[in-house]
Amino acid sequence: MNSKAKFILFFALCASLTSCVSKKSFTKAQEEWKASNDKLNQELGKCGESLSDYMKRLSACNQEKETLKGELKSAQGTVQARDEQVKDLKDQISDIRKQRDQTVQQVGDLTVLSQSASNNIKQTLQQLEGKDKYIKLLQAAKSQADSINLALAVNLKSVLKDGISDSDVEVKVDKTVVFINLSDKMLYQSGSANITSKANEVLGKIAKIVESRPDLEVMVEGYTDNMPIKNACIEDNWDLSVKRSTAVVRALQKNFKIDPNRLIAAGRGEYNTLASNDTADGRATNRRTRIIILPKLNQFYDLLNPKNVPD
Repeated sequence: MNSKAKFILFFALCASLTSCVSKKSFTKAQEEWKASNDKLNQELGKCGESLSDYMKRLSACNQEKETLKGELKSAQGTVQARDEQVKDLKDQISDIRKQRDQTVQQVGDLTVLSQSASNNIKQTLQQLEGKDKYIKLLQAAKSQADSINLALAVNLKSVLKDGISDSDVEVKVDKTVVFINLSDKMLYQSGSANITSKANEVLGKIAKIVESRPDLEVMVEGYTDNMPIKNACIEDNWDLSVKRSTAVVRALQKNFKIDPNRLIAAGRGEYNTLASNDTADGRATNRRTRIIILPKLNQFYDLLNPKNVPD
C-alpha cells in the first residue's frame, strides 16, 4: 500500500472516529441541556409560585396599608377630639378658678359683715314677730267684719222679703261691704228721678236698719242703660244717674231722718254694666240703684288697733 492510500485510510479512520466522538458528545450535551432545562423549568416554576405568593403578600400588605391608613385617620380624629376636650376642660378649670376666687372674696366679705348680719337677723326676727302679731290682728279684724256684714245682710233680707219681688231687690255681701241692688222700675217714674210710693216703702225698711247701726255709712250709686236721654231737666245718662242717687239720699235724709253726714250720692251713668245693653232684659238689669252699707274709716282703725291683737 502506498503512502497516498495510507493517508486516505488514516483520514477516513480519523473522520470515523471524529464522527463517533462528536455524536456521543452531542448526545451527552443534549442530555445535559435537557436536564439543565428541566431544572431551570422546575426553578422557574418555583419562581412563579414564589412570585404568586409575593403578589398575594403584596396585595395583603396593600390592604393592610389601607386599613392602617383608615385607622390612622380615625386615630387622628380621636386625637383632635381629645385635644378639643382638653381645651374645653382647661377653659372649665379656668372658669372654676375664677368662681373659686370670687367665692373666696365673697366669703371674706361675709366674714367682715358677719357681725352686722347677726344684728340685722335679730332685727328681722323682731320685725317678723311684730308682723305675725299684725297678721293675727288682720285675721281677727276680717273675721269681725265678716260677722258684722253677714248679720247686716241677714237683717236686710229679713225686712225686705215681704211684699217686694225678688227681681226688684237683691242683697249681697261683697268683700268688706253689704250692698242692695234696687230696680229702677220700683224706685222711679219712667225716664225721671222722681221716687215712687213703692220706693218710699222700701227705703223706709232700709232706713230702719241703717238707723240702728250709727257706725255705718251709706253710699247710693245710680246706674242707667246706654239709651241716650236729653230733655229740659236731664242732660244725659250721667246726669240722670246722679239725680236718681241724689233723690234717694234726699229721701233717706228728709223722710227717714238719716244723718246726712253718713250719706254719699254717686252717679255711674251707663257704665259698669251687669248685662248686655243689646236686649231689653239686659237694659232693665243695668237700670238700677245700688245702696252700699260700709263701715266708717274710724271703725277700720279701731279694728286695726294693735291693742286689740288677740293673744
